Amino acid sequence: MKRKEFLKLSGAGVGAILIPAAVINVISSGCNKNSGMGNMGGMSGSSVNINEGDFLQALLIPATVGANGALTPQATTASLKGSQAYNVFGYQPGSVLGPTFRISKGADVNINVLNNLGESSNVHWHGLHIPASMDGYPTNLINGGASFNYNFTIRQRAGLNWYHPHSHMATARQVYKGLAGLFIVNDTEEAALNLPAGEYEIPLVIQDKRLADTSLSYNPTMMEVMSGYLGDSILVNGKTSPFHEIKSQMYRLRILNGSNARIYNLAFSNNQSFTIIGNDGGLLKKPVSVNDILIAPGERLDILADFSAFIAGDEIFLNSKLFSGAGNAQGKQGFKILKFKITQKTNTAFNIPSVLSSFVSLTAAQASRTRNFDISNAGAMMQSGMHRINNKVFDTNRIDESVAANAIEIWQFDNSLGEEPHPMHIHSIGFQVLQRTGGRNRLTASENGWKDTVLVMPGEIVKVIIPFENNTGKFVFHCHNLEHEDDGMMLQYQLS
Repeated sequence: MKRKEFLKLSGAGVGAILIPAAVINVISSGCNKNSGMGNMGGMSGSSVNINEGDFLQALLIPATVGANGALTPQATTASLKGSQAYNVFGYQPGSVLGPTFRISKGADVNINVLNNLGESSNVHWHGLHIPASMDGYPTNLINGGASFNYNFTIRQRAGLNWYHPHSHMATARQVYKGLAGLFIVNDTEEAALNLPAGEYEIPLVIQDKRLADTSLSYNPTMMEVMSGYLGDSILVNGKTSPFHEIKSQMYRLRILNGSNARIYNLAFSNNQSFTIIGNDGGLLKKPVSVNDILIAPGERLDILADFSAFIAGDEIFLNSKLFSGAGNAQGKQGFKILKFKITQKTNTAFNIPSVLSSFVSLTAAQASRTRNFDISNAGAMMQSGMHRINNKVFDTNRIDESVAANAIEIWQFDNSLGEEPHPMHIHSIGFQVLQRTGGRNRLTASENGWKDTVLVMPGEIVKVIIPFENNTGKFVFHCHNLEHEDDGMMLQYQLS
C-alpha cells in the first residue's frame, strides 16, 4: 500500500475512511517504538531479526499415519525451546504439529476431526484436489466440541501437501499457534525412481515464532498486518534451532514453508549445490541443480542433498541467505535454520535420475480466456481491508469468478505497483507458471512443474495456466501471507 493511501486510512487524508477491524485495537493502543509505525517512507513494514539459538535440540520427525486417522485440535503445551513449556494449539497433545499422513494415489481417506479448541475451526487440505465440501471453505466450520468426518479419494500424482485451519479471520492465529501438518501422496511413477527413503527421507516444516512470550500470543500491529507477522525464532518440526544426525550420503529433504509470512532463501552453509526434484505439485520433469532457492509461505520443495563428501564429525547448516526485491520486511538477514551432524562415513552411492516424471506442459494457446487480478493494492480506498484483489475483499455471498468445468484459463497476478510480496494460492487445483515479467523477470528453478502457490514479488506480473477439472463447486484463492488473507485478500470462484 502506498503512503498516500495510508494517510487516508489514518485520517490525514480527506474523507471518512474506515479502518479494518483487524487493526482497530492497534490504532487505539497508540504507536510505540515496537509498532513499526515509525517507518512511513515504505509501507511494507520492517524486518524482524532471527535469534539463531544453540542447535542443541534433536530434530523431531512427526509420526506417520495412513488413510484412516483422527485429528483433535486443542489447546495444549509443547516444549519448543529446550524444556520451556509453551501454551500452543495442536492437533494432538504436546505438539505444535499434527501427524504426517502418507497415502497412495487412489486410496480413500477418512479422517475424523474432533474440535476441542473451544472456538470454531476447520481443516484445509492444501494441495489436494478434493470436493468443495471437503476443502475447508472459510465458513464451513466445526464448532467447539463438535466433530466432522473428512472423506475423499486421492486422485492426484505424488507430492508433498499439507493441512491447516482455514477459518475466515482466524486462519493466521490458529496456524501460528501450532495447527499444521504434512500430507504426502505416493504413486507408482515416483516409486520407480527408488529415491532415498526411510531415514534418508526427511520432512522439514520450517516456521518462525516469537518465543519471548510462553503463551505464543498473536496480536499483530497494523504494520504487522501490512507486512505479515514475522517471528524471532526458527522452528523446524516444532523445535527451535535443531540438529539432525546423518550419514555421508544422499538425502531427500521434503520441505514446507509453514510460516505465516516469512520467505526463506534456502542454501547450505558451505554453498554446495543441491538438486530440486519436485515442488508443490510433485516431481519435475528433470532435476535442476541450484545453490539457493526462495520458498514462500505455503510452497513446498523436494530436494536431494549430497553429503557424501563429508566425514564423521563434520557439520553443515541449512541456512536462509540474504535476498532482495521483497519489500522492507523480508530478506534483510541471513541466518541458520538446521544443523546436520555427520556421524558415519558410508560408501552408499545414489545416481540422480536424468528424467523424473512425464507430464504435458501447457501453452498459452490452449487457454480459452485470461483473467487479470490486481494484487498491488495501489489506488484502492481500503475501506474494509488493506490488502485486496481487484480492489475487493472476501465476501462469502459474492461469486467473483465463474469458471466452466474442464476449461483451461490463464490467470494473471499483477503486483507491478505493489510494495509487498504475495504468495498466491488457488484451492483444489494445480497450475503451471507461464511467465514472470518485471522484478526477477524469469521463472525460478522450482517453478518448472505443477504448482498451487506462486510467489509474486513487488514489481512483478506472473501468469499461470490452469486446467480446471470437473470438480465443481465454490472455492477460494488468496494470498498465503496469512495476515493478508485474514485481512481480506481472498476471492472465490465457482466451477460449474
